[in-house]
Order: sequence, then C-alpha cells, then structure tokens
Amino acid sequence: MTELIDTRTPEPKRFIAGASDDWEVIIGLEVHAQVTSKSKLFSGASTEFGAEPNANVSLVDAAMPGMLPVINEECVAQAVRTGLGLNAQINLRSVFDRKNYFYPDLPQGYQISQFKDPIVGEGVVTVSVGPDKQGNFEDIEVGVERLHLEQDAGKSIHDQHPTMSFVDLNRTGVALMEIVSKPDIRSSDEAKAYITKLRTILRYLGTCDGNMDEGSLRADVNVSVRKPGGDFGTRCEIKNVNSIRFVGQSIEYEARRQIAILEDGGTIDQETRLFDPAKGETRSMRSKEDAHDYRYFPDPDLLPLAFSQAYVDSLKSDLPELPDAKRSRFIDEMGLSAYDASILVSEKAAADYFEQVAEGRDGKTAANWVINNLLGKLNEAGQDVENTSISPIQIGSIIDLIKEGTISGAIAKELFEIVWEEGGDPAEIVEARGMKQVTDTGAIESAVDEVIAANPEKVDQAKEKPALAGWFVGQVMKSTGGKANPQSVQALVKQKLGIE
Repeated sequence: MTELIDTRTPEPKRFIAGASDDWEVIIGLEVHAQVTSKSKLFSGASTEFGAEPNANVSLVDAAMPGMLPVINEECVAQAVRTGLGLNAQINLRSVFDRKNYFYPDLPQGYQISQFKDPIVGEGVVTVSVGPDKQGNFEDIEVGVERLHLEQDAGKSIHDQHPTMSFVDLNRTGVALMEIVSKPDIRSSDEAKAYITKLRTILRYLGTCDGNMDEGSLRADVNVSVRKPGGDFGTRCEIKNVNSIRFVGQSIEYEARRQIAILEDGGTIDQETRLFDPAKGETRSMRSKEDAHDYRYFPDPDLLPLAFSQAYVDSLKSDLPELPDAKRSRFIDEMGLSAYDASILVSEKAAADYFEQVAEGRDGKTAANWVINNLLGKLNEAGQDVENTSISPIQIGSIIDLIKEGTISGAIAKELFEIVWEEGGDPAEIVEARGMKQVTDTGAIESAVDEVIAANPEKVDQAKEKPALAGWFVGQVMKSTGGKANPQSVQALVKQKLGIE
C-alpha cells in the first residue's frame, strides 16, 4: 500500500463490536490479476494453466546469463483496457523497476515491477453492498490508487516430499496486474463486494479470467482498526488470499484479533500474515517490509514504456459494454428491477444469455425465467451458464408457448424440467405429450362442477370468506393435471359460488 489517505465520507460507518466501545476496521486490497495473454510479460513462453511442472519456462524465465526481457505488447494493451474499465488515469509514460528479494521461485533474484511510475493511476469502482434485511443495496465508491504491471513468481511445493521442497517455474514471468485500492473499505461485506465487482469488470473486459481457484486472481488484504474518527492504526497484510469467502473470513478474524490486543493494552506489530482456512484464523508469516527494503531501481534492460493518446483512444473505442452501463440499460430499457438487473450483470455469460432470451420478448418475463428457473436450477446442479444444456432458444420457446396460451405457467415448469433432463424442442414436446392447456370452457365447467359437488361444506365457507375460492381453483387445476386455463377456472369458480 502507498500512503494512507482517508477518502471516505464520514457516513455511513461500519463498526466491529469490541469489548467496550465500537472500533472501525480500515481495509485496503492489493488484487493480483493474471493478464489474459498467450505468452508471458517478457518472454514467449506459454501461459497455459495445468501444464507439466517446468514445461512453460524459457531461458528468460529461468534467468540464464545474457537473456534480456522483451515487453509483450498485448499485456500492455490489456493493462490499459483494465485501467479504462476502472475509470482510471492512463499514464502515457511508465517505468519498469527491479524489486529485489530472494526466493527459490524467483530465479532472477528480483522481480520486474513498477514502482513510482505505474502504467495506470487513480480510478474508482462503484460497488453495490447488500441486500440488507429490507432487500436494499447501498452503492459505495472505492478508490483505486494505481494499477501496475509486474512478473508473477513461480510456485514452491512443500508437501510432495518429507525432506525436500520442489519448485514449479511455469508461472514465473506470467504478466500480473496489481490493482491497489485506497483504504476506503470498511467491512468484510464491502471487501467481498469490491472483489466480486472487480472480477466482473475484468471478465467483461477479457483481461483476466478471474479464476481464483487457479490462482489467476488473488488478494493481499491490509487490515487495521481504529476508534471512530481517529488516526489510522498499524496495519497487517494477509497474503495471497484466493477466495472471496476467505477474504471476508480473514478480515473478520484479523480485525477482532487486533481489537483484543489493543483492548488489553498491547500494540499491533506491522507484519505479513497468512490465512488458514481450516482454522479460520490468520497467523504470522514475517515482519512487514517497506518499499525501501526492496531497493527498487529502474530496470536497466528496459526503456521507459511510452505510447500515445491515440493508442489509448483506439483501445477505448473497442471496449465492450461494462456491467454498470449494462445494468442501467436493463433497468431503463427493459423495465427490470435494480435487484434483477444486478443479478444478471454479475456474470457476463448470464447477461448475454438473458439478452438472447429477451430479444423480441417482455424483459421482465425473460428475467424471471433466467433468474428463477435457469440460474436456480444451475445453482442446484452445481453448473454454470457457460455449460448449461438448455439454450436461450429453448427458454424463449417456453415463454412464447405461455404467451400464446398453449400452456399454463404450471405446465411450463413441468416442460422446463423435461427439456432440462431430455432436451428437445419445447413446442414439439408439448404436442407429442398432450401438454396443451385446456381452454374448452365446457370441459373446465364440468371439472368445476365436480369439485363443488364433492365439497359442499367448503362451498358454505367460501360464501362467507370469498378468499377460499382459491382453494377450489387449486383443486380444479389438480384434477385437470394443471392443464386447465387458470383464468377460466377462476372466473367459473366465482360464478358458480356466486362470489364477486
């Protein structure tokens, strides 16, 4: 983190309850996002995930003598696109520095990064936090301090041998964007919402796949606590948290740990910590380094990176519609609620799927089917939209059959289950299996008469309490296998019972 400046307005505040008074938690995030590119930042080695250990290592990555880095232009373009997506300042001139430290998975003994002159400057991310108990969301702004490009390190493996550690250098030299937030985050919920929104933006842009389980997106979490309105406390950094859920858990634990120390009259040591998901706690890793400990200096093998405003403008012109703009369009043009629009735009694949279903149809109906039926079923099955067996054409066909009056809502749900399990054209399934709803008023009237005749005591009750007419409607729908037209059934029931 750079110098801490409190940019949040005084209200609203979120506090963590201490033993005596409330404490405020201050959170800043350093998110490391692996750049989507076929080759590494300074070499032509592959970035493919899952390759055999040390298969994707060039002479540059292995730091062989005399090997010089060469900048990957696509990685630069991806960083600029990301900066534009974060509403951030794009710096036309930036400098690569050497950040010196030794670790077995860093063959050079230094990391090529950016320090004083990053490629992207200040920006802002609007985050929706919620819903609360009333179903409302609160929009907050989280400032972005900077985005800089740097090499990733390799991976040390300590659990494959009782006395030795192994090193896999496949990840060494892969381009990372380090996105540093300002200390504007005040709760674990805000932190989780921020990372979720950031990942969504990156996926829309196509600059990072956001797969935290593969390590292509991970966060260093800086946590400190203070009494409301006081100075910033001493912060601790929790390294390499690779799950949004773990980010929240680590913040909660670390804040309470620091509060307990301070309330006992102790002081917080500035240090780097690790989060243990199994125990749900953080533990000390090493004392926290400051910038001067790394002995930064400009990399003598790389000239300053410079490009024109025209280059930035050309990249900006090709950006896709981003989540906030898409959400506003869904609300303004398709009449969706803010809640439904937020769910749909949270994943680009879901938003694209919805737009295909909604083409030429009522937006609210399409949203209801995608959110409640499709996404609900996918969640239950542990699947995602990209791999679903039901196409937007099939969902759209079911909606059309309802609108045409061919099937009822109840039949539509049964039809959805059939299509989910077996596939096929919904219209052909309805025809082949005799699933069309009954619209013949004579047949419906006969079913209504049978239900009324079989329940004389309910008839008397319904005349005193008209709301009980719904019970008769349900019984008729049940007796007809859900095929009777619900509107016709309701009208005939009220007519037969003499209820207005």
